[in-house]
Amino acid sequence: MSAARMQVLSSRNVRLLSRGRNEVLAGRSGTQRHGGDPRTRSLTCPPMSSSSSPGRALSSLSATRRGLPKEKMSENGIMSRAKVLTIDTMNPTVKKVEYAVRGPIVQRAVELERELSEGMKKPFAEVIKANIGDAHAMGQQPITFFRQVLALCSYPELLSDSTFPEDAKSRACRILQSCGGNSMGAYSASQGIDSVRQDVARYIERRDGGVACDPDNIYLTTGASDGIVTMLKLLVCGEGTTRTGVMIPIPQYPLYSAALAELGAVQIDYFLNEEKCWSLDITELQRAVNEARQYCNPRALCIINPGNPTGQVQSRQCIEDVIRFAAKERLFLMADEVYQDNVYAEGCQFHSFKKVLFEMGPEYAETVELASFHSTSKCYMGECGFRGGYMEIINMDDEVKDQLTKLLSVRLCPPVPGQALMDLVVNPPQPGEPSYGSFIKERTATLSALAEKAKLTEQVLNTVQGISCNPVQGAMYSFPRITIPEKAVKEATEKGQQPDMFYCMKMLEETGICLVPGSGFGQKDGTYHFRMTILPPTDKLKILLNKVKEFHQRFTQQYS
Repeated sequence: MSAARMQVLSSRNVRLLSRGRNEVLAGRSGTQRHGGDPRTRSLTCPPMSSSSSPGRALSSLSATRRGLPKEKMSENGIMSRAKVLTIDTMNPTVKKVEYAVRGPIVQRAVELERELSEGMKKPFAEVIKANIGDAHAMGQQPITFFRQVLALCSYPELLSDSTFPEDAKSRACRILQSCGGNSMGAYSASQGIDSVRQDVARYIERRDGGVACDPDNIYLTTGASDGIVTMLKLLVCGEGTTRTGVMIPIPQYPLYSAALAELGAVQIDYFLNEEKCWSLDITELQRAVNEARQYCNPRALCIINPGNPTGQVQSRQCIEDVIRFAAKERLFLMADEVYQDNVYAEGCQFHSFKKVLFEMGPEYAETVELASFHSTSKCYMGECGFRGGYMEIINMDDEVKDQLTKLLSVRLCPPVPGQALMDLVVNPPQPGEPSYGSFIKERTATLSALAEKAKLTEQVLNTVQGISCNPVQGAMYSFPRITIPEKAVKEATEKGQQPDMFYCMKMLEETGICLVPGSGFGQKDGTYHFRMTILPPTDKLKILLNKVKEFHQRFTQQYS
């Protein structure tokens, strides 16, 4: 073949390839939908009229309508395809998720910390984050025995170190012997390490006065949140008026509203009674479920005891009433009990739902379905970062239980260090063991300090005109009601903010104190609150409370 002939063919091929590429960029000809290389099909397919060409018809539609990413011109003049995943094409339920505890206020607090570190002048020297129940971040010291055992498990060479007590070594050896390859770095069974589940079961039996607990009903989890979300996944089904509805307290911990939004379930609000120390009223539960049956299928009732963010501790009588209500309305009970050791007020006592359920007799003990949750993150431990927890299931259908095990197997296993820590929480040093004295001393000191700070918080806030704080009976937070002047409400509305968000953001900017507005937890219309943790050291808590007091007085004066 002559050189001239080859040059003609080469030029023709370039033109054809260019035309095929342009057709693809202009909207992908219909041939691509049927497989094969779109450039090859552009070269081989015969030309078609505009009236008969599916490719050209599709090209006349926008990329968005065809479900394809839009293309745009880059700075150098080359067409570049837009992102496949955009805010318009992402999962719409994710966009409905909100989590106030780490929302805009906290993001701004992080920015302020960075600005302070860069030398920018502020009307405060530091940011005090009182927005979240992160005990160690607030200065609470870890329990020595727990950290000793975890250190030994992480680095077994230390087992020969004489500075570690023998009971810590024996616990570490037992945990390691239960791990694959005697290493915490190995996967565990999806349900959790068998020996740890046995220890959890024995702990529950001791806590509940001898009520039997089957280790097979124990599932170790990545914090309590993992177990809660997993149970909600099992419960949610249906469409329209048959869509699963889940009853949650208002105010609530935002995990619940966030998980329900992501799962596309229906959130059913029932309001706690602020005038009666955030108590739970059965008539309010009845109102909520009756109204909800008009538009969804209520299937579960969530209880947080002790309460977050409200700090109330439920009486035994209240728990009995809730169990009877759940039985009557055929509701699956979910008992969030992660603050079970955090009870401070005189006359208050923690009662587990499982214990009360079984003491009510077979009519309830053999029929009411219950999942209860606990965690290493709260109480006196405060070990949030290890993500340890468990859930116990009662009266679950055997086939559903198989599905639960399958669902948990997808995430392989909860963090093994978290499982090890959970084992230490439920099986701490016993009388006569070397570490018992120091363990009891540290545990008692931590809980006593929290009780003092709970009382201090209530007392100081109630001295401020325009702030009303219920007793902090338990948990780690106060949830005071605040009066916001109408002028401030109007300014907040003009800025597109909730009034208590406006209030908390101004407090952050002026004082460096990071709180969470009550609107992030839910509240009755026309009322405003904020949640504040009681975790900072006492001296810093006093400074914080004084700053809150002074800010509220300035704020009220400014907008009156």
